[in-house]
Amino acid sequence: MNTGLRRLLAIAEKERRTIIGLMSGTSLDGLDVALCEFTGHGTQTQMVLKQFDTMPYSTEFKQQVKAIFSKREVDLEKVCLMNAYIGSFHAELINACLQKWKVAPEEVDVIASHGQTIYHAPASQHQIEGMPNATLQIGDGDHIAVKTGIITLSDFRQKHIAAGGEGAPLAVYGDYLLFSEKGQNRIMLNIGGIANFTFLPGDLDTTRIFSTDVGPGNTLMDAYVQQRFPGKYYDADSEIASQGKYDAALLAALLDHPFFELGFPKTTGPELFNLAYLEQAQQTSNTTHLSPEDVMATLNRFSATAICEAISRSTNEEQFEIFLSGGGMHNPLLLQNITQLLSGAVIRNTAELGVSPDAKEAVLFATLANECLVGEKIDFGTGKQSIPSVQMGKISLP
Repeated sequence: MNTGLRRLLAIAEKERRTIIGLMSGTSLDGLDVALCEFTGHGTQTQMVLKQFDTMPYSTEFKQQVKAIFSKREVDLEKVCLMNAYIGSFHAELINACLQKWKVAPEEVDVIASHGQTIYHAPASQHQIEGMPNATLQIGDGDHIAVKTGIITLSDFRQKHIAAGGEGAPLAVYGDYLLFSEKGQNRIMLNIGGIANFTFLPGDLDTTRIFSTDVGPGNTLMDAYVQQRFPGKYYDADSEIASQGKYDAALLAALLDHPFFELGFPKTTGPELFNLAYLEQAQQTSNTTHLSPEDVMATLNRFSATAICEAISRSTNEEQFEIFLSGGGMHNPLLLQNITQLLSGAVIRNTAELGVSPDAKEAVLFATLANECLVGEKIDFGTGKQSIPSVQMGKISLP
């Protein structure tokens, strides 16, 4: 048997598996690297987060990604080069983490790499007749495997699409396996560049599990800050938005889009929610005169409103507790707006469930890798959301 395949079989037969999960989101803050230890699989999955770091991206790297990110027309050579470059660069960051943590590569069984999304195109958004759902993440897994010496699983979203999904959100799989709790309805709300949530019913009925994107999280706020406040990449501590007041007319224009009327589940990205979207909304609402602070306050309220209206529409007035993760949970005005709009809701974060909210997305991809190695298909039935019953991840041997 091939040596690499023999190694893979040995890993699958181990009682405990050490898996590094990677996440690089649309906010381009950096590479989240989570060192996890797994036992079991499926509903018997147990995970311990051993180490976590976010390796920040340089301004130069961010600019290179933005040159091809979320654009309908780009330099194809640049895409080709960045696919290889990001894979190699992520491998360097992983090696740096291992050195910092004093963990030898031989102690890690596999790496689970999400890659870097550069375009997301569900059929509901591109509306090109005869064309399927599609999404593209770059950062080649073979480069990571060869340069770390560790078996790497990557490109998770393609199997989801092949099986009838939109490639997102994938959090539902890990949320169900790690965070379901009998007797408590939970909403796992992740506020990254795009906001999404998973509903986990307390009766553990898999046909009632529900996961969807809901609209912008940080993406519009970050883009506006970077445009209007040179040298800043995001609104730290809501400093800018807190100096303004949200404008009702602009908020109504931002919410006036067919995406918000679509049924659940649905996915979206910066391909829709970008500065051109904001500019159109300002033109429509005659609010081009607003101060940058008022625009930021309105964008903040916009994200909160989209999140809360989606939760209210989809939970049928059931009682639930919200567990937050993602960069948006560090935005105090955004949390204030969500708390106000979801009056009476209990809002916590995933640290109370044993997973750092900043590490959660990376942990979830490590969980997908664990399922790919040792799991069986989970039947989510044909309930409120049709969730493909698949294992995901393409395997690259060193």
